[in-house]
Amino acid sequence: MNEKDLLLGPVLSFRGVGKGDVWKVTALLGLKSSAPIPALEVDGKACPAPKELLLHGGERYLRYDLGCKVLKNERRVSYGIPGGPSWNMTVPGKDFAPRMAYVSCNGFSDPAVMRKLIRTSDAVWEDLLYSHDRQLRRKQGSGDTKLLDKEQLWHEKRIHDKGLQRFHLMLMGGDQIYFDAIWEDIKPLRQWVALPRQAQLEFKVSKALEREIENYYLGLYKARWLPPDRKAWSSATATLDASAALATMPTIMMWDDHDIFDGWGSYSCEMQNSPLFQTLFRHARRAFWVFQMQHALDDLPELEDTTPAGFSRQDPLLKPIAWSQVLAKDPLALPLLDKQPGFTSAYAIGPVAIVAADLRTERSRAQVMGTDTWAQIKKWTGSLDAGPCQHLLFMSSVPVVHPKLPLAELLLDKFGQDHVTDSNADDLKDHWSHDDHEGERKRLLEVLSGLARDKKIRVSLVSGDVHVAAWGTAYRKDLPATETWSQIHQFTSSAVVHPSLIGVMERLFLSWLNSNAKQPQNIDVQYVAEVMPFPGHDKHVMAARNWLALELDMGSAEGCKLWATWRCETETSFSNHLLAVAPIP
Repeated sequence: MNEKDLLLGPVLSFRGVGKGDVWKVTALLGLKSSAPIPALEVDGKACPAPKELLLHGGERYLRYDLGCKVLKNERRVSYGIPGGPSWNMTVPGKDFAPRMAYVSCNGFSDPAVMRKLIRTSDAVWEDLLYSHDRQLRRKQGSGDTKLLDKEQLWHEKRIHDKGLQRFHLMLMGGDQIYFDAIWEDIKPLRQWVALPRQAQLEFKVSKALEREIENYYLGLYKARWLPPDRKAWSSATATLDASAALATMPTIMMWDDHDIFDGWGSYSCEMQNSPLFQTLFRHARRAFWVFQMQHALDDLPELEDTTPAGFSRQDPLLKPIAWSQVLAKDPLALPLLDKQPGFTSAYAIGPVAIVAADLRTERSRAQVMGTDTWAQIKKWTGSLDAGPCQHLLFMSSVPVVHPKLPLAELLLDKFGQDHVTDSNADDLKDHWSHDDHEGERKRLLEVLSGLARDKKIRVSLVSGDVHVAAWGTAYRKDLPATETWSQIHQFTSSAVVHPSLIGVMERLFLSWLNSNAKQPQNIDVQYVAEVMPFPGHDKHVMAARNWLALELDMGSAEGCKLWATWRCETETSFSNHLLAVAPIP
């Protein structure tokens, strides 16, 4: 294959553990439609013929099956194009928990903010990949130990000296791509921004404009995930960036607002349901389905709003989708929860379970998830086997435990604009802690603490979105501290590319954020949410780009202890911040 024909990929996607202990992984490749379809090999064997996901605008996107057998011990598996470039991933051993990296916010909303960075835009990705794969370090020509500190060197003997990679999975918690530039890049949308509000609401989307919107959403992924000016995969030296991570760590992805556009779901009912907003959302959803979920575009059902006539559409009542029927013929379908309108998926992997919750499909100013989604999450978590499973990781793109800013909410509710160029009010309305969502936050804590109580499974929340690193807890204040099952930990890791709070006004906001973080939030007579002092730091939130490692210690007699390690960017290197969460006794 001519490498110039490769437009995107490979992008690895984790599909769960299949029958016969198969580690189900797929790889997405984008090619010029005129190029021959390449054959791929995995673990020394030919892959089955790929499935075509999309043929559009002279481009073809294919999904390959890279499924591998889970053996007694973990192993490094090579895959690639015979006679062409090759890549590696590491498959965990039987009955062992996967080691996971977590990232969010892989992009930026405004190019101007990137100029504030002291280091390169890919510096955090580089640090993650240095920790992940020794071969990538060597290929970059930097030696084994450059940029590695003692904490990172601890992994050399137990992982890298065995020829393995550190992470089996990469959780991507939202904003894998930023579509905010669509308001500038498409001329009619730039003109729409300047219209009076009523004219915006009544704006009709022409067929020509819809084609332009469709091309934008389907076209930006290749530009962002495999930049045209990037070194070729066959280059003697490696580029350490998001592309390298996507090619070497199978991903679990869930979208957030920037994967659609900034603030989606937190605008007024009238704006959310306007013809333009609905058109943008529909094409963002189609692109997300192909590129992040790796499903064929023809398999995606349209959403159906079943809100009865005469009732407000503020909280969309979307018809649930029978995903088990829609994807019945696809053996590599994602484990989507059935009979929900969104994309919430769930995975059981030995000692750990993961729920990737869709907080955008049904979101409104007054709703995060609809009743069908809530019911299916409760049903699935209630079915978990408490024997092998000791930890549940609940991926919530927006943190459940985060400093509450009631004064800012009040001011922005009164004076904030319902406009794409003024997203501050929308950012606050996104939060679980906003007054409009407090009821659902309590509901989430009820569901998760009920699971912990009944199944004796430790529950932790992992989130991004807010461009800081933070640790929080939610617990039942009507119970003694000895009832540890009621303690739910929150790990917030954000962002991997987007700058943190570095401007003058942002630093003032950070000071305000830290001040408010000192106050526990009484959700009701039972539940308290509390932002804890960040490990190894003198504040509650740490303003730095960062990534998070989540690893279970299998050697403990009392069960698997979960280690969370933040790697936070400094001006010259990275700092380590460790936290251990014990299983429920």
